[in-house]
Amino acid sequence: MSIKSSLPPVRRLTAREVAERAGVSISAVSRTFTAGASVAPATRERVLIAAGELGYRPNLMAQSLMTGRTNLIGLVSNNFDNPAFMEIFDLFTRRLQVRGFRPLLANLSAATESSSALDMLLQYSVDGVIVASSTLPDPFIAGCRAGGLPLVHAFGRVRRSGAVAVASVDNVSGGRLAAQVLVEHGYRRIAFLGGPASATSTVDRLDGLTKALRKHGLHPVRSVFGNAYSHEAGQALMKELLRDGGFDAVFCGDDILAMGALDACVEARVRVPDQIGILGFNDIAMSAWPSYCLTTIRQPIGDIISAAVDMVTTMVESGTDSVGSRKFRCTLVERRTLRPV
Repeated sequence: MSIKSSLPPVRRLTAREVAERAGVSISAVSRTFTAGASVAPATRERVLIAAGELGYRPNLMAQSLMTGRTNLIGLVSNNFDNPAFMEIFDLFTRRLQVRGFRPLLANLSAATESSSALDMLLQYSVDGVIVASSTLPDPFIAGCRAGGLPLVHAFGRVRRSGAVAVASVDNVSGGRLAAQVLVEHGYRRIAFLGGPASATSTVDRLDGLTKALRKHGLHPVRSVFGNAYSHEAGQALMKELLRDGGFDAVFCGDDILAMGALDACVEARVRVPDQIGILGFNDIAMSAWPSYCLTTIRQPIGDIISAAVDMVTTMVESGTDSVGSRKFRCTLVERRTLRPV
């Protein structure tokens, strides 16, 4: 037996009904609900009052046909398996909504060709694209440029050509800060535990660490790399380091990796920080959990996301090709995974 709802179907109100209630033209209603459109203040007020009384909401899809804009921003990443990115996507969504835009998610993982992600974004006629990843394939850049899509690279590396607007931290200086902190805490045999060796964030953080240690007559005693920024990778790599020994601290190129490393130490009954010090990178919310209480290098994720959204929406609204790049500083967040100075 089928069960049918007893509620009557909801009829969508039209702009014509709002216009009749307000005593204005249909085009005045359309201009009132179109960002940047010209409409007299008195007319706008009458339309908004009428819309409120009727419970009218504009049809965004219909608007896009008239304005040529969808107010969709493609949000592209290859880190969907990283719990930290749920926090990042939440912040992106909120910031886009404040600016009157909506995200369309696309996956740029190794298993997905960049062309298929780009095809989807073009099919949905997004107004611009933000890539939230340390990696940005050149074919994807070329495809966005050919499709006339404003592009911003969040958490990426600034290119010498300046071809892509970037909002990120200085990962090399973050690596230098990690070296400085570890040396100040008395560590001398320092290992590096990173994500994918091809990721620019991994390369730059290790580069900064290596250069800064060299000034103290030191060098990373081991460098190991995972196939992803994941808890599993951090745990497996830390087990490998513990088997070989020869280190007294580990700089992990990501907090999720560091959490995996901490859990490997718990499993091996290695005391942190008494026997081994662990330093993370990012300062995601989970790093402050009592079970981890991770000392970490903080990158201002909220500031980077706000900057990336402001940059791409400015490009969309102004029609400019680029708005330059923004680079943010890293800072130390002291918790309990390094021994006292």
